[in-house]
Amino acid sequence: MSGAPAEAGGEPRRGFASDNTATIHPAVLERIAAVNAGHAFGYGHDPYSTAVAARVAAELGGTEAFFVFNGSGANVVSLRACCRPWQAVVCSEHAHIHTDESGAPEAVGGLKLLTVTAPDGRLSPDAVADLLAFREADEHAVLPRVLSITQSTELGTVHSRSAFAALTDLAHEHGMLVHVDGARLANAAVTRGVSLAELVEGADIVSFGGTKNGLMGAEAIVVLNPALTEGMLWLRKQSLQLASKMRFLAAQFDALLDDGLWQANAAHANGMAQRLAAAVGDLPGVQITRPVEANAVFAVIARNARERLLGAFDFYPWDERTGEVRWMCSWDTTAADVDAFAAAVADATAVARV
Repeated sequence: MSGAPAEAGGEPRRGFASDNTATIHPAVLERIAAVNAGHAFGYGHDPYSTAVAARVAAELGGTEAFFVFNGSGANVVSLRACCRPWQAVVCSEHAHIHTDESGAPEAVGGLKLLTVTAPDGRLSPDAVADLLAFREADEHAVLPRVLSITQSTELGTVHSRSAFAALTDLAHEHGMLVHVDGARLANAAVTRGVSLAELVEGADIVSFGGTKNGLMGAEAIVVLNPALTEGMLWLRKQSLQLASKMRFLAAQFDALLDDGLWQANAAHANGMAQRLAAAVGDLPGVQITRPVEANAVFAVIARNARERLLGAFDFYPWDERTGEVRWMCSWDTTAADVDAFAAAVADATAVARV
């Protein structure tokens, strides 16, 4: 037995549930194996981990990088580094820290989240300004301290560089810091045709995602504002995000930055999402609901069509009220995967109309 998730016939199951469900890139596995020799100091105190952390920081235009296990951990540690107990985080109503982290910012970080309406997932300076102007600061209300921007957003959209700059300028004018939740930062950079450093210019701290872009389970906190490095080592440990065998997290990022692998993986995932949208967008019974700007396709299909599809392919129902679903492409999604799924969508929606 290979241990691979399989259908009854033994073939590994493939689908469009999440880029978390994808395989690990072979180059990443090779790099992990390459450093799996001899002994090395733990907790990131070996020369290799230190060098890779410096490499990651430089790639994003930062001063230091800290490896952690997962995106929620990266977000919580980053936000804890920015906030005192009486301060709050401003974010989109769709932000992962608000909707999908089981209250971790509140439970682990003690952080109050102030949400802003963002119909397409993207924050607007006007909406943020309205929230900041809601009431004057006094001891009865938390003080907004951090603006958290998701890039790309939970709805598959990407902030433009001008919009991002307007948001960071607004935050800094109000004495706030800027955090970027970059679980899919690579996808956003490819969409905008810029480097990672250019994409996050103006931010203070970034959660740089690797797991959704071909890594096994590794994320990085990249500090762009040097003032935020103080206490970061302790916050990471206190938040249960310090890896003892750090070299194996470092190795993954080392591979990701070699030969533009981060860019190639993200470009492929984005391209497969475009291929899928083009294949199903004109089908009767399919309504694409969001701009396809990164590696996600959102659509509304009939409930009975959805149930037929879920029998053969994994994906997430997104909004039970409207029938909206999310189809996510990954670095290892193939053209054959997309074409087979598109044909299944066509069949399922045709049956649903009968």
